[in-house]
Amino acid sequence: MSIWFGEPSLDWANSRRDGTLLHELGIEMTELTDGSLKGRMPVDGRTRQPGGVLHGGASVAFAESLASWGSTFTVDPATSYCVGMEINANHVRPVAEGWVYGEATPISRGRTTQVWDIRITDAAGRLVCVSRCTMAVLAKPSEY
Repeated sequence: MSIWFGEPSLDWANSRRDGTLLHELGIEMTELTDGSLKGRMPVDGRTRQPGGVLHGGASVAFAESLASWGSTFTVDPATSYCVGMEINANHVRPVAEGWVYGEATPISRGRTTQVWDIRITDAAGRLVCVSRCTMAVLAKPSEY
């Protein structure tokens, strides 16, 4: 059984990247499964630290982007929207080039908060970063 509200569109989500951090870092949403959202991010000059490997901050931005879109896709957009409250990350393997791939899966989807587990891997499927992100589910302001 799918966790998504309605039929979310990855094309729509990716079209909203222009002028945002997601665009600057090359983050793309790539797949919805019944219970997770997947994406990818390049490891290049935009996302590397001066030492030549993937910057931990880029991994965190990628993880929160996946959790944000994931939570957004689970609520009714006519009544609610989601924003990040807290995120942590453990960086376990360096990556110097290519792509990293992320998968965000909800641990808890409550009425006012959601908690998401995000795992980022390299092209060989090895764990690069594990993150947990808490999202606030807020009532959409009424429009007068």
